[in-house]
Amino acid sequence: MVFVLSMAVFGLSDLVTELIPDVSVGSVEIGIPYFGFVGLILVMLFNPLYAALGASFGELVFGDLLMGDFGGIGELDGFLVLFVGLWVAGLLVKDPSNRKMVAIAGMIGIGIDQFMSGALDVMKVWFGVAELEAIEGLPQSIVVLELIENGVEWLVAGILFGIIPALYMVPRMFGKIEPLMGIRPREPRDVTVGAAAGRLALVSVIVLGISAAFAMLSEMTDGTGEWKPDFVDRFGTSFIWLGIGIAAFVALVVFLLSRRNRTAGGARTPSRHA
Repeated sequence: MVFVLSMAVFGLSDLVTELIPDVSVGSVEIGIPYFGFVGLILVMLFNPLYAALGASFGELVFGDLLMGDFGGIGELDGFLVLFVGLWVAGLLVKDPSNRKMVAIAGMIGIGIDQFMSGALDVMKVWFGVAELEAIEGLPQSIVVLELIENGVEWLVAGILFGIIPALYMVPRMFGKIEPLMGIRPREPRDVTVGAAAGRLALVSVIVLGISAAFAMLSEMTDGTGEWKPDFVDRFGTSFIWLGIGIAAFVALVVFLLSRRNRTAGGARTPSRHA
């Protein structure tokens, strides 16, 4: 249930960002890549693994496939780095009522996502599989431009629409939302990132390598697996509202089913993996 709920809720929030236009400042576009606080709330209140996977799938299913803007295997690198970033953020929070812990975890999690995304873009250029978009006569500027672009996205998705709302919402929602779905609120023993730091670092490196492989393979094969009927261009923003309605309906159904299962379960001890 956590996986499907996370997929629907994060997918819904991703569609809402499609309605907000980007602003261009020179060669840098300032937009909202995603509402970071939505992912942070999900991974900090529920099981981090299932919530992070669900959120990443939600971006693919609702933000890309449903809108007819799926870039094929090239989308998988974004899926993987977002998953790792949110997963790490969720693992770092032992007590969701601790605002300092929520802030640090959010900055690190969204920072991992943006750092890995920027590193992948630079790697594609350095390996010659993507077009160089740098200042003329200064190829090294690609690194600076990526730092600026991802730094701006980290500030927007990670701070403005990430940590700031999460600092208010996570502590207030902690212990209130989970029981409604038959899930036991998080306890310190539920997350053991300290003991698993080495394995977590290894997983992050492996994911970065796999993401780089998918990204470069997509560039070399000219977007294998693309599916781009561009429904939004054909039907306008009304199609985005249709997607928002579908995602909201799925989230509502999952929530109601969880409540029904909770009622049917009676006094059964809530689980962290509902």
